[in-house]
Amino acid sequence: MSQDKSSDLRNDAVLDAPQLGDGPFEAPFRSPVKPAQLTLDDTIQFHCHKGIACFNECCKSIEIQLTPYDILRLKRRFDISSKEFVARYTMPFEMDHHGMPGLKLTTQPGTSACIFLEQEGCGVYEDRPAACRYYALGAMGVRKKDAGSVEDVYFLVKEAHCLGHDEPRQLTVREYRQEQGVEVYDEMNQDWRDIVIKKRTSGPTVGQPSARSMQLFDMCSYDLDSFREFVQSDGFRLIFDIDQETTDKLINEDEELLRFAMRFLKQVLYGEHTIPLKEGARDKRLDERGDVLKARREADIAAHKGKEGFEDYMPD
Repeated sequence: MSQDKSSDLRNDAVLDAPQLGDGPFEAPFRSPVKPAQLTLDDTIQFHCHKGIACFNECCKSIEIQLTPYDILRLKRRFDISSKEFVARYTMPFEMDHHGMPGLKLTTQPGTSACIFLEQEGCGVYEDRPAACRYYALGAMGVRKKDAGSVEDVYFLVKEAHCLGHDEPRQLTVREYRQEQGVEVYDEMNQDWRDIVIKKRTSGPTVGQPSARSMQLFDMCSYDLDSFREFVQSDGFRLIFDIDQETTDKLINEDEELLRFAMRFLKQVLYGEHTIPLKEGARDKRLDERGDVLKARREADIAAHKGKEGFEDYMPD
């Protein structure tokens, strides 16, 4: 699990990795991160278990950034809405200087211990976040200069309190990921990670995102229940050509809805058109809402130089 300063590096590394360039990254001074990059088939020595003296120490000082799939799993565990989970168990923070919204897991009152830490260990172990599953591995998504895809890089995190590295058990990175059940988390979070990395690496060509783009990113990332209502709205159905079978899946299956939310974000943020539009519907919508859209565009142009323009997709 992430803790202390190492978690800042590890969680931010997933998002900041494109800034590392083409060569090996350099770990900060006295960082617990070992700078050797690991592949899936490299071997590590690590074992965390209830009998080890440091058990739960890593949960007593946390800094865990949550991903969309983390929130999906945990809100479903408690049978509450996304909004209720976020209100109860998370703290907002800004992922970049533009104020891109992020969420961190909250701590127990007056302490830095995980809100879900119990005397016997993790109280949500079966649905624990991806950062907890990875520990004591770190993972980064790195897009090298001029590369079209993101490369996964792994590394070891060795913190002074952790005795798991002294345990006589060796296994590959691939085996460890399988053991910790992290593969489904990576698969479900991959599109979201790529969206954030693309935002980070686009630089001044994208500019300051509009307030509307921030709202859409926040909803699609952290409020899946509101996005479910959004795709059932008249405004959405007027624009997008979605058959009834697909709509039923989006209404009834959280994982399908999350995947679709990421497709929607890629379409409205970056023009990656994978969701078909109804023929002529967009022009009709624009005509009906011409005055409103004109005012919004003028405001966006004045504030953000017109870089973002997906208000067209929003219902009344």
